Amino acid sequence: MTFLEPSALIEALNWRYATKQFDPSRKIPAPVWEALEDALVLSPSSYGLQPWQFFVVTDPEVKAALRPHSWDQPQVTDCSHHVVFAIRTCVDEAFVDRYIARIAEVRGVTAESLGFYKDMMAVDILNGPRSKWVLEWAARQAYVALGNFMTAAALIGVDTCPMEGMNPEKYDEILGLPAMGFKTVVACPAGYRADGDKYATLPKVRFPKADLVRTV
Repeated sequence: MTFLEPSALIEALNWRYATKQFDPSRKIPAPVWEALEDALVLSPSSYGLQPWQFFVVTDPEVKAALRPHSWDQPQVTDCSHHVVFAIRTCVDEAFVDRYIARIAEVRGVTAESLGFYKDMMAVDILNGPRSKWVLEWAARQAYVALGNFMTAAALIGVDTCPMEGMNPEKYDEILGLPAMGFKTVVACPAGYRADGDKYATLPKVRFPKADLVRTV
């Protein structure tokens, strides 16, 4: 395993910005996109439960349908891949059982041996206080995946733009998500910046590190 030098990480994060203008003629190559899909799948989540699905929109007609419900932002139609981060509308015992079965399959153990882990999730998100706002919990997980996706993209030279300026209900309708048991949380166009995007060269504005990071 070869790791990046710390300076390379900071360079990539400084290079990244919320891209306002994508070059519509540039598409993300298949091997690059495959790596970004893997990054989405490898995103961390509470309990590792992954209460999400990522809908990747590349069809120009679907993008065009989504754009009016995205504050008419051109990134939606000009990007290469428009990623919609959606969460499950039902996080129940059946879904937890499916996850337990997957752990058993991947790690070569029995589902019965994972009973303690299932009980832990049941006490928390199925039957505990958090069960009353489990969809909010799931939405927070989606934002973890969003951050992971944007960082991974920056590290391999792909531009992104996190997007809350959209109508989730209209996204759901256009993509047919309710019938699949999902609802939109946030979106993120990905592709390559246009040469004329003035925001690409603006210095990042952040509070000083001393104001944001404290060692206790």
